[in-house]
Amino acid sequence: MRILEFIKQKLKSFFTSQSALSIPYFSISQQLFLFVLALFLFSLFYFKFHPPSPSLPEAVCKEFVVEVAGEVWKPGVYLFQHSPSLKEVIEKVGGLKGSASIDPDLSNEVLKTGTLITIQKISPSLLAGVARSEGEQIKIKIGRMDANKLLVFNIPLDLNQVTIEELYLIPGIGESLAQEIIAYRQRRKRFHSVDELKQVKGIGEKKWKEFKKYFAVH
Repeated sequence: MRILEFIKQKLKSFFTSQSALSIPYFSISQQLFLFVLALFLFSLFYFKFHPPSPSLPEAVCKEFVVEVAGEVWKPGVYLFQHSPSLKEVIEKVGGLKGSASIDPDLSNEVLKTGTLITIQKISPSLLAGVARSEGEQIKIKIGRMDANKLLVFNIPLDLNQVTIEELYLIPGIGESLAQEIIAYRQRRKRFHSVDELKQVKGIGEKKWKEFKKYFAVH
């Protein structure tokens, strides 16, 4: 090895100079060389007898994104480390405004990532989807976040729900291609898989590989 040959030459030169001088004196350069040599030998023997253990792969942590709007104390977008229940989300946003409460059956519903929860106060005459408490009533609407927000959080858009305007948000999809995607969905009634995008006019294998990460089929 070149490194070992270099060290041998340096050692030979070092001891030759020391024997010629016959005094126990080390110049600055010699002291530096001895320090580097000691460090190298220490590292060599350490890693020989203590080989580094293979690093464990980092756990992949998937974040679940939920947006809450309306009659809550802290509306906004929240991240969870698991699929949260409606009750967990409401607690996260500080609870409902006023004295209304959520029906226990509804509060246990598990939400998907990208869910939009809208809390609205409604007229007492409207009872569907209502939670009551002391005469105050609310309506809880569970839908999907806006497409631009979904894309920010790398949440794919549903090919069977996406609008032509939302398709414009995808890099590489213009007006004509967006119209072809909608027309294909209308002819076939729905997409059954993301692979079907390859059957849309204007989308080949290369474009499909670019687009597939932006879509899902529910």
